[in-house]
Amino acid sequence: MEAALNRVEQGIRALFAFATPIDLQLANQYLSSKELDAFQKMSRADQLHSLNVLRTVMKQRESVPLPLAVAALMHDVGKCRCHLTVWQKTLAVLVKHLIPSLADRLGREENLSIWRAPFVVRSRHAQWSGEILRACCADEVAVWLVEHHQADILAHRDHPQATLLQCLQRADEAC
Repeated sequence: MEAALNRVEQGIRALFAFATPIDLQLANQYLSSKELDAFQKMSRADQLHSLNVLRTVMKQRESVPLPLAVAALMHDVGKCRCHLTVWQKTLAVLVKHLIPSLADRLGREENLSIWRAPFVVRSRHAQWSGEILRACCADEVAVWLVEHHQADILAHRDHPQATLLQCLQRADEAC
């Protein structure tokens, strides 16, 4: 129930993103100029979400390693490859919650039609985000975190960056 409430709040924030200022100063503290350029290509709602994820990470930890801060800010940058409307994002969330197998099946193809795009973006954006970060010459730890931010943490519990991944995932879920 809490996850559903978080998603509703996220949708409301997305609707009013146009009226919320973007704290580029905070992003600039952690991102290279190439990364900042990529960050600014994200939708306003995704920029605000990413800044909120970073702030949540900062509340969780005494000190935030640079790769974790970069990952918090850039985990959704792959979504800029296909900007979605609020109704499309809502559709993907609802179907993933109600019929996960259908959402997974719809997200397997690279078909970016109006109805499939939300599922493709949901399933591929982590990979796309990693590709964008690599093109920005980002730190490999940040790239790994971004590429795995939607992965099952149990599958990576023995990875050297598992603690950072868990922190990123908790913050993303909370925002």
